[in-house]
Amino acid sequence: MLSQELKAQIFKLSPSDRLALITIIVESLQETTVAQPDRSGAIRRMRGLLKTEQPAPTDEEVAAMLEERRLEKYLQ
Repeated sequence: MLSQELKAQIFKLSPSDRLALITIIVESLQETTVAQPDRSGAIRRMRGLLKTEQPAPTDEEVAAMLEERRLEKYLQ
């Protein structure tokens, strides 16, 4: 049935029947399972992107980097 034909049939229904149809459609949509993306695979790939051979910076190095960034940001 084409969408125009379907619309014509719907408008022939009484208001209560149209509301019942809406309820049935909403229920049918709620019952369908929405496929959840495989997040664990994406997380593993992202972790692989973050891997490096260099050691993590120390707290002092991080503090120095932040201070340098603040100086660049606010003094220019």
